[in-house]
Amino acid sequence: MKIGIAGIAGRMGRLLAEEVPLAGAELVGGTIDPARDTAPPGITIFDNIESLAAACDLVIDFTHASTVARHAQVLARANTAWVLGTTGFDAAAQAAIDAAGKRIALIAAPNYSPGVNLVMVLAERMAAALPAAQYDAEILEMHHKQKVDAPSGTALGIGRAVAQGRGQDFAAVAVTSRDGHTGPRQTGSIGFATLRGGQVVGDHAVIFAAGSERITLQHEAFDRRAFASGAVRAALWLDGRAAGIYTMRDVLGL
Repeated sequence: MKIGIAGIAGRMGRLLAEEVPLAGAELVGGTIDPARDTAPPGITIFDNIESLAAACDLVIDFTHASTVARHAQVLARANTAWVLGTTGFDAAAQAAIDAAGKRIALIAAPNYSPGVNLVMVLAERMAAALPAAQYDAEILEMHHKQKVDAPSGTALGIGRAVAQGRGQDFAAVAVTSRDGHTGPRQTGSIGFATLRGGQVVGDHAVIFAAGSERITLQHEAFDRRAFASGAVRAALWLDGRAAGIYTMRDVLGL
């Protein structure tokens, strides 16, 4: 399988460049931002996403929210599969992803760590078993100070899992920030708290709090390699799949 990496000079890109050959796939090369990045030694650099897509079976993409819509269109036209790890994109980018999924096989996941995806599955099951009227759901996350979107895509993914377990419309119950005189907590809402500091790779916790007990499900990431190896695993799983939008639950058989 021929794999290219969009943003191969970034922190995730460099790890992915190591993980692809370790998994037995061929690393074709990648793209960089020439104004900011230096090409990793020994890596073939493509001028743009179009030329990279033409040379690959699949592109792994951990770039920036602003690139998502364009990359979706380019990869769909090139019939190149896509593993997208970028978060924080808008509704227009989501529409582009949905359109691309009609032409190519892709996964657009908020997190590629097997552990985090298991947490999402457990959060959904716990939410289904713990009534919203008695158990308040709160999600806490902390990341490094360079992270630009909040709450994190993973935190939102956990929140969507809780809403799914409870049969709720996530957009209607999510409270992504609190400030000032907010009044009492609304029954059935899903709250978020965001922390930023240092070089924290990623900490997430979902809390179900009732009057008589509190249950916390927590995941801590110590190394970004967990995300990189998971993304490569997803790429290999996509090989030969029909067009469609898949999830990490599909990859992990959850």
